[in-house]
Amino acid sequence: MADIRIRKRKRMRGKEIKAISSELEEALGVPVFTEDDPVDFAESSDFDLLFVDGDILGLVLGGRPFLTVRGVMKYRPVKRYVTVDMGAVPFITNGADCMGPGIVEADPSIGAGDLVWIRDTKNGMPLAVGVSERSGTELMQKGPGKAVRNIHSVGDKLWKTGE
Repeated sequence: MADIRIRKRKRMRGKEIKAISSELEEALGVPVFTEDDPVDFAESSDFDLLFVDGDILGLVLGGRPFLTVRGVMKYRPVKRYVTVDMGAVPFITNGADCMGPGIVEADPSIGAGDLVWIRDTKNGMPLAVGVSERSGTELMQKGPGKAVRNIHSVGDKLWKTGE
């Protein structure tokens, strides 16, 4: 598996960092990096990346910032989560999309098209980041079919780039 290709990495200005940080804080319910932290912005093959103090802790997809799995592990957000049963864990960590019947719990404030993070029910550990296909209340109904499109998971090329 090839590494992710990173290009055009540049240091962000204070007000750019503050804007992204406040957007992430509003979406996730916890404070993340501040304008005093060294934050770099870089383009990659799949989406844009945010390097905080040298680690890839954020991504930008379609103009919307979100945390990577490592970022979720570091900042411990309290919103935009989808909890899955332990039977779904091996599939999601291998890059599969999250299916409706495997969902145990979801943040009710999630809207269709929102970026979300997926965790397991036993340990609450982050497994993946994805785009929700349904709202939070629809996710809780456990309907059949794809519920969250997986864009980054533990063990994928972005995860391995950060090692």
